[in-house]
Amino acid sequence: MSKTILITGASRGIGRAAAVLAGRRGWSVGVNYANNRAAAEEVVGLVAEAGGRAVAIQGDVAIEADVISAFDQTERTFGPLDGVVANAGIVGEKQLLAEMSAERMRRMFEVNVLGAYLCAREAARRLPTSLGGRGGSIVLVSSVAARLGSPFEYIDYAGSKAAVDTLALGLSKELGAEGVRVNAVRPGVTETDIHASGGQPDRAQRVGTMTPFGRAGRPEEVAEAIVWLLSDASSYVSGALLDVSGGR
Repeated sequence: MSKTILITGASRGIGRAAAVLAGRRGWSVGVNYANNRAAAEEVVGLVAEAGGRAVAIQGDVAIEADVISAFDQTERTFGPLDGVVANAGIVGEKQLLAEMSAERMRRMFEVNVLGAYLCAREAARRLPTSLGGRGGSIVLVSSVAARLGSPFEYIDYAGSKAAVDTLALGLSKELGAEGVRVNAVRPGVTETDIHASGGQPDRAQRVGTMTPFGRAGRPEEVAEAIVWLLSDASSYVSGALLDVSGGR
């Protein structure tokens, strides 16, 4: 069955991999991105090559109007939504909490927490069957940092992801009777360029050697979990925090 999915932060990394995998299933995908339109358009092309349909949608998830617009554009293009992946997120440079500025922490929480909550809220206004929606699945991209704490690196990032975990647990109960499932995927260290944006381009390789698997994860491996949670195959799964972390 074809589905319509909105994925935030889909121009790179895990969001990109999830969009392409959704395309392989013949799904239609709203490819949200913050700044890099060329990268988003490349993903649109990859989704089409894989057998799906896609549209690039610019927007900052920390801005309410942008979130609403991303939902509106996806539905105008492809019809009612069946699923939403709140994936957009940022990380900061390696710092102790004592060294962090309020500006850094504010932006971290605006994107990773407020952004996730705004996306989840908008999905909760559109997917429920009692509101005329078709039901569906909300997948929140968290991190194993939520339970590890990320000391000496970015406690603010870890805290923001802990908030995402709580969102999954609470919202799954609110929407359970509405035909909507809510889950969180918690990747471990994964080979994406988010590490470079935090000033540690070699972090995935370095930390990956310390996992039981002895390597970092690949975006495609995390995408498999996301798309499974979007699919009907996970029809009895809600309120789950699914670690995709190589046993870390």
